[in-house]
Amino acid sequence: MLAMRVLYCTDTYPPQVNGVSVVTALTVAGMRARGWDVEILAPRYPTASASVFAATVGGGEPESGLTTLASVPLPFYPEVRVAMSGAAVARDIVARFRPDLVHCETEFLVGKAGQAAALGFGVPCVTSYHTDFSKYARSYRVPWLAGAVSRSLIRFHGRAARTYTPSQPSRDELLRGGVRDVEVWGRGVDAERFNPGRRSAALRARMGIDDTFTFLYVGRLAREKGVDVVLDAFRRVREALGTGVRLVVAGEGPAATTLRAAAPRGTVFLGNLHHASELPVLYASADAFVFASVTETLGLVVLEAMASGLAVVATPAGGVVDHLRPGENGLAFPAHDAEACAHAMMQLVSDRALLHRLRAGARRTAEALNWEAELDRLHDSYGEVVTGYLQPVPQASRSAAIGVVANTS
Repeated sequence: MLAMRVLYCTDTYPPQVNGVSVVTALTVAGMRARGWDVEILAPRYPTASASVFAATVGGGEPESGLTTLASVPLPFYPEVRVAMSGAAVARDIVARFRPDLVHCETEFLVGKAGQAAALGFGVPCVTSYHTDFSKYARSYRVPWLAGAVSRSLIRFHGRAARTYTPSQPSRDELLRGGVRDVEVWGRGVDAERFNPGRRSAALRARMGIDDTFTFLYVGRLAREKGVDVVLDAFRRVREALGTGVRLVVAGEGPAATTLRAAAPRGTVFLGNLHHASELPVLYASADAFVFASVTETLGLVVLEAMASGLAVVATPAGGVVDHLRPGENGLAFPAHDAEACAHAMMQLVSDRALLHRLRAGARRTAEALNWEAELDRLHDSYGEVVTGYLQPVPQASRSAAIGVVANTS
C-alpha cells in the first residue's frame, strides 16, 4: 500500500503525561517512519512541562504538522486541559490537508470535531477506545452517570469505520454495545527502552533505598487509579514486616495532596518523570510493581514494568487481564482489596525464588509484545479502511452528517 495522509485528532498529547498521550505520540512517530504524511490536532499546553516528554516526541522542538487549540485546565483536575471549540479548525485542516484518513484518538471535543469534519468531507474516520470512562463515574461517586457515559461512547465509536482498542475485554464490550468493526490493537511496549539492564545502584542510593525491597507505582494520582488501595496495602506490609520495605510513587494528579498526606512512612513520591530517560531507570531499579486500577483498557505502565523485569501485583481487570498471568509473571488480587494486595506483596518479599521466577516471566511477556509489529499492523489496517471505504456521500448528506454528530454528544 502506498503511504497516504492521516490526521490525528486528540484531546491529550505530549507534554501531557498519560498512557493515551504516550501511545498517540508513538503512533504518530511510527506512521511517519512508514512514510505517512501526518498532521495532528490537539490542545495547547503550558510549556513548563515539555521536558517530561521531550525525547519521546523529538527533542522538545516544535513538532511539524501540529495544530494546537487554546485550552483551559479542567476544574478539580488541572493537569487535564480542555480544548476550546475546534470544529472550524478541524474542517479547515481537512479541507487543506486532504487526509485519506482521520483518526480520532479520544471521544471529547477535539475527537468529536475531527469526526464531524471527516464525515462532512466524506473522509473515512477511525477511532480509538483507550479508556472506559463509565467506570470513572463510579470511581468519582456519581454512578448514575455511568449509563449515559457508556451510551455516549458507543454512539461516538459507532460512527467510525473501525475502532481500535488494546484489549479483548474492551473489544467485547464495544461489540455488545453495537459497534460494528472493532480491532484489538496497541498492545505493544518498547522492550529496548524498558529493560532490566537499566537498573541503577546509584539511583537506589540517592532515593535512600539501597538494599531495601522496593515496590513501585507509576501512574496518575487520581481516584480512578486506586492508588489509595496501594497505599493501604503498603501500610499493612510495613506493619507486618517493619522498615525493610519501601514504596516509590511516580506521577501527579488531582489526588496528589490527599495521597501524600495519607501515605505511610517509607513512601517516596517523585512526581512526573521524563518518560524516555528517567522512567526506564526507575522501573528497572525497583523490585516489584503494584497496580490497583480497574479502569484500564490496556495498562501501559504494567507492560513497561514487565519489560523492565518487574514482578507485577495487580487487579486482573480490563486490559490488565490480557497480560497478567498469576504465578508466571505476577500475582493477582481482587478489586479494591487492600488486604489481599498486601498478602501478595509480602509473598514477593519473603519468597525470593518466586520473585525471580516472576521477574523472568514478566520480561518474557513483554518481549513478545513488539511495538514495531503493532505499528506494521496499524499501517496495514489503515490501508484496509481506506481501500474499503464507500464513495464520498452527496453534499446534502454531508451537511446532515455534521448536524447529526453535533447533536448526539
